[in-house]
Amino acid sequence: MRYTLETGGLVCPFPLIDAKQKMAELEIGDELCIRFDCTQATESIPNWAADEGYPITHFAQIGNASWEIIVQKA
Repeated sequence: MRYTLETGGLVCPFPLIDAKQKMAELEIGDELCIRFDCTQATESIPNWAADEGYPITHFAQIGNASWEIIVQKA
């Protein structure tokens, strides 16, 4: 399944903290679409996913200062 986590308006490190908490609730194979507008998260979320061995299946800028990234629980 795919779940969406809206973190727009939150400053770092809160998008990452929320993503970690939500990912802990998911089953292996589930995907989490994280939407955020904190520039620092463009590095911290992919770095965390790599450290955990979670594949990133999508990463795109969706506005002037907003992004979405889809991380799969492995």
